[in-house]
Amino acid sequence: MKILIAIPTYNERDNIERMIKSVLRLNNDETVKKFGIKINLVIIDDNSPDGTREIVREFMNEKNDGMTGEALLPEYRQSLSLIERKGKMGLGTAYVAAFGFAISKGFDYVITMDCDFSHDPAEIIGFIRLMNTEKCGMIVGSRYKGGIRIINWSIKRLLISYFANIYASFVTGVKIDDLTGGFNMYDVNCLKKINLNGIHSRGYAFQIEMKYRIIRGAGCSFTEYPIIFYERTMGKSKMSNGIIFEAFFGVIKLRLGLYKRFS
Repeated sequence: MKILIAIPTYNERDNIERMIKSVLRLNNDETVKKFGIKINLVIIDDNSPDGTREIVREFMNEKNDGMTGEALLPEYRQSLSLIERKGKMGLGTAYVAAFGFAISKGFDYVITMDCDFSHDPAEIIGFIRLMNTEKCGMIVGSRYKGGIRIINWSIKRLLISYFANIYASFVTGVKIDDLTGGFNMYDVNCLKKINLNGIHSRGYAFQIEMKYRIIRGAGCSFTEYPIIFYERTMGKSKMSNGIIFEAFFGVIKLRLGLYKRFS
């Protein structure tokens, strides 16, 4: 079974080297070996001016890897891919590019996550274990299932996120505790059932639209997997007022059927 980890990047120089190593070394995990899984990683970079993509290229092409000179095993090097884009085109289109890559390369599952270590790569093993027992179309990494598990957020930010998820669930009718979270696992067969080119959201509203399409459009089953979310310690957050407004009005468009082209 082939799993693709998809990570969009923009100015993640401080995190990218450690993230590449953390993800690809999961191929040594006993659970991964037990289930006969091969983990691959694709970085989707939006022309980062800080040199993020150059570091990825070093891992892919040179004997001396990354900034520390610590080499990856040859089989790990072959498991790393880079999608280079001309500019900052948005989170949603980055993931759509990764989904298209997964379909074209014959992957079985795609896991989406952030590069800033707000999502712990070690949790990937939990996703794999759960997918092996549930066999569902989507696993949602939930910060709110069974309680709040967010580290180092202000009360204001926590309340905005928590009630935004309640609002999104109410408006769309999708009963998921964490609709806006980005740490998710998708069965590629479900991705094939939706019109990826018809996805409209560019920012974090993409997370809501994607879950809506998987459930309402593709008719795929889902489950939630409790995760711990950590506030980034290095690099700069990409959150903006425009992203928040897009998410607010995007769920209304979904409910009104303005995004009803699923296939």
